[in-house]
Amino acid sequence: MNELIKVHIDEFKAHFSGAVILPGDSDYDEVRQIWNAMIDRKPMLIVRCSSPEDVVQAIKFGRTQNLLISIRGGGHNIAGNAVCDKGLMIDLSLMKNVQVDLTTCRASVEPGCTLAEFDEVVQAHGLATPLGINSTTGVAGLTLGGGFGWLSRKYGMTIDNLLSAEVVTAEGRQLHASGSENADLFWGLRGGGGNFGVITRFEFQLHPVGPDVLSGLMVFPFDQAKHVISQFARFTETMPEELNVWMVTRKAPPLPFLPGEAHGKEMVALALCYAGDPSEGEKLIEPLRGFGTVLGEHIGVQPYIAWQQAFDPLLAKGSRNYWKSHNFSQISDGVIDTIIEYAARLPSPQCEIFIGTIGGQTASIAPEAMAYSSRDANYVMNVHGRWETAAEDEHCIAWAREFFAKSQPFASSGAYINFLTQEETDRIAFAYGATYDRLVQLKNKYDPTNLFRMNQNIKPA
Repeated sequence: MNELIKVHIDEFKAHFSGAVILPGDSDYDEVRQIWNAMIDRKPMLIVRCSSPEDVVQAIKFGRTQNLLISIRGGGHNIAGNAVCDKGLMIDLSLMKNVQVDLTTCRASVEPGCTLAEFDEVVQAHGLATPLGINSTTGVAGLTLGGGFGWLSRKYGMTIDNLLSAEVVTAEGRQLHASGSENADLFWGLRGGGGNFGVITRFEFQLHPVGPDVLSGLMVFPFDQAKHVISQFARFTETMPEELNVWMVTRKAPPLPFLPGEAHGKEMVALALCYAGDPSEGEKLIEPLRGFGTVLGEHIGVQPYIAWQQAFDPLLAKGSRNYWKSHNFSQISDGVIDTIIEYAARLPSPQCEIFIGTIGGQTASIAPEAMAYSSRDANYVMNVHGRWETAAEDEHCIAWAREFFAKSQPFASSGAYINFLTQEETDRIAFAYGATYDRLVQLKNKYDPTNLFRMNQNIKPA
């Protein structure tokens, strides 16, 4: 760090109400670490904001000093965009306030909130909004990329439930964005990632959910994978919107409801959640048991919060992660055969291939109504590469890339922006499809110098 920038940092610290962390400080390494252990970047400084005014100060400082800026909410993004090398990391993870208005069934949420923290507050009132499936994910990043989970078939994408946002722009202006105020910006925030500003508060529509839901897992042997996945594909095309069933194939973890001889062996699992009367849900899921020989199941009525956290142990912070993803309008025999081929040679016990089922209400929005345009995506497949050591990188990444390439002919248009890795800049325009040109125009208006470029970047013209 040169002396001139050190002087400027000292001046900034003197007037900044939040914490400023520098290399060498005792908490520097802890704060800069994010979910994906493959990302090991070292910012010049980290500023931990506690208010929108802190965010304004941080952005103005980064702009005037011509620093690369990254924005951390939950720090869970696969590409690791929350942290930059030799620049300014704006850390929002301390801003966790959630407020619920029971008269309007709305929630006001700060950007440092995780799904678990949000769910805990709103589920106290029997309410929820569609979010993801891993409770340590940050609400902010999930939302800005689109957001989908167990409730999306019934209540839409996360962005379909976003009512307004408070935004700090590249100029340091604080704006309110909604359908009636700065509507163009609001359009772009719903799927456009962190390209247009820093969100300091989200407002969501809430819906009655639970607090107990019918949910759980059903596990089948891998030698029946073709039949099970084929039946899954047909079943999910016609199931009611209250029901969501996902498919995952991987090596079986030591789950207590599985026989010991199945542990560590390839398997196919169906994960399900029914957002309605559990007794009705039991009738609807009964056909799933006929898809094959059930090795074991753990299905019952449990708190929605518990189901939202069920997969956390398999997605804990600190492992090395690499993803590849496709959208599908339908699951064809070709993609099923490709899944089975590559699931038979998983390069690590933690690697998996999953198909998240959406459709339902997510398809009810016009493709160009907001930045996220992939409304024909009834399924999102993620090739989830996960392992422990750098020595495994080459082998695991090659497996994921090969599978991605071989399954590509069966994919539909677009891509889920939150699942793109840092190398996939060539897929950004493809991911947005029909809305991309309008997003570039919006970038020209709100961030013409591309100050916010640590993201799946929409470059200004």
